[in-house]
Amino acid sequence: MANFTTHIAVGTVVSGSLATLTLAADVIAPENLIPITLAGVLGSVLPDIDLKESRPSRALFGGLALFFSFAVLFTVADRYSIAELWLLWLGTLVLVRYGLHAIFHNLAVHRGTWHSLIAALFSAAATAVVFGNVMDRHAGVAWLAAGFMLIGFLVHLTLDEIYAVDIEDKRLKTSFGTALKLADRRYPYATGGMLAALALAIWLAPSPATFVAGLSSRDMWAGLNEQLLPKERWFGLVKLPSLVAETPPQEGSPITTGTIPSAAPEGGKQDAPPAAASQ
Repeated sequence: MANFTTHIAVGTVVSGSLATLTLAADVIAPENLIPITLAGVLGSVLPDIDLKESRPSRALFGGLALFFSFAVLFTVADRYSIAELWLLWLGTLVLVRYGLHAIFHNLAVHRGTWHSLIAALFSAAATAVVFGNVMDRHAGVAWLAAGFMLIGFLVHLTLDEIYAVDIEDKRLKTSFGTALKLADRRYPYATGGMLAALALAIWLAPSPATFVAGLSSRDMWAGLNEQLLPKERWFGLVKLPSLVAETPPQEGSPITTGTIPSAAPEGGKQDAPPAAASQ
């Protein structure tokens, strides 16, 4: 299997490349670009969460502990004294970081259910839930983050399979086929639980209609194709007129910055059309 450094490096490059395309397509406000890129990087190390002493596992449960402890704190801030709030915050932090961490690793098996396509889909849907319902981002942004998470997750699984091929000896290692798989047949109950979690996450997530409409937009892909190469000079210095054909001027209004807003419009996240953000 690939090590942590390889996974984080490749995941960062892939997520950064996707972020560049997203920026060029001008579909989200700039403040959304960093969190969705981080979702892709997180996805590139998330499958190793089931390694008990792995850095991804410690970092993930540490982050979950901080998130839930502050969520509890803000929810009950007007009900209890400062001393009680301290206890609630610290108790939640310890419970998630160490208690949930221990329970998870007593049940999880490395290269089990978490190393599967079902887990990748669950992670993507859960990301949409967090972005849409917790962070209050627009539904289109939530599902774009889910897409970044899914691609990062798949990059991790693919790298593990590539590292299971011994090119010099021209053989497959025994670990080949244990990473990139639909589900783990060895643990049917765990697979069933992951399927149930996937169904729940899809049900809780905002509508993907805006994301699907944007992804299938011919105008967006035409705009990306137009911006793929410089029109006249590379970095304003080297002129290579033979590489790019002359493009006739486009009619219509100029593209505005961030056609998917940073947060859900009033009246709900799911069915509101994307509105152009201010320059």
